[in-house]
Amino acid sequence: MTNPHPDKPSNTRGDTANIGAAPPPDFARAFCSQHVLVTGGGGFIGSHLVERLVAAQAHVVVLDQLPAAQLSNLRAVRADIRYIQADLLHCDLAQVLTGDRIDTVFHLAGNANVGASVQSPWHDFQTNLVATLRLLETLRSLDHPIPLIFTSSAAVYGDTSATTVTEENYLAPISPYGVSKLAADRYLQVYADLYHLPLATLRPFSVYGPRLRKQVVYDLIVRINASTGEIEARGDGSQVRDFCYVTDLVDAALCVASLGRLQGEVYNVAIDQACSIRELVATIASELGKNIRVNWSGAVQPGEPQRWYPHTGRLQALGWLPQVRLPEGIHRTVAWFLQDPDRVSIDGNRLH
Repeated sequence: MTNPHPDKPSNTRGDTANIGAAPPPDFARAFCSQHVLVTGGGGFIGSHLVERLVAAQAHVVVLDQLPAAQLSNLRAVRADIRYIQADLLHCDLAQVLTGDRIDTVFHLAGNANVGASVQSPWHDFQTNLVATLRLLETLRSLDHPIPLIFTSSAAVYGDTSATTVTEENYLAPISPYGVSKLAADRYLQVYADLYHLPLATLRPFSVYGPRLRKQVVYDLIVRINASTGEIEARGDGSQVRDFCYVTDLVDAALCVASLGRLQGEVYNVAIDQACSIRELVATIASELGKNIRVNWSGAVQPGEPQRWYPHTGRLQALGWLPQVRLPEGIHRTVAWFLQDPDRVSIDGNRLH
């Protein structure tokens, strides 16, 4: 179906009435007393996952490059985890996996920024693909299988014209980030097929929430909060995303790890609720109590697709359902932003 108003997407992919319709199963319960490794656990998504695992009484090992003094995202659980400051490209992964008796790996380490990959594709290649392949090779060398859940990205789909994006869609990334994620994604499927490793991949769409101090939701919050009535932004406002709140992604990761077949399967993660950037601006402005005018530049961010309409039927078949609608997610994110001691100022008028 063609939407006659591209700045007001029609929800034709899923039943948004399901969002928060029922309390989610406690997928984290399966990890009670397990030894779990979270690579990139000091980051945005990783820190939320670590908190859930700690609450479930898992023994959590975080491997991240950040110095311990910079782990503000893990303040609440720092005393409850083992932290290893290391680079996946150079550390002794076998020692980490066997020495800490790891039962499950959640792999989130790597570059998570399309713009950074455009500026430095070689660094993106190393941190996203080479590091992932090194981790897979280490798992292959062990004498017992350890399940791994890899967080890939919807960037693997590129700027698709498909009405609905399923896991079977043609993959045509348009950024170095998308290419490196796709290559890692494919390596996981090959390692699952050839070496019978228990692996699965998540492809999240436009994740946002507290602790993400970059990308479109955060940038707009910063600009609108500081605005005296007018901001400038890229594009024309008709770009469409499906914004997934971070705890819904955490639930998806735990769901797949505990209930998925782990034979190289891939799962889209989204809430089946299309939202244009114009609508996002209005939602944020309303939450901040601002009345603003937007001057749209018409310029397109290199490597960024214009429209995405994901489908999450495969993940929902496992029992996962999104819990956080966009207005509630924006409310939580703005509340965090206004109290965040580490919030980042963004200079200039143009949306990055």
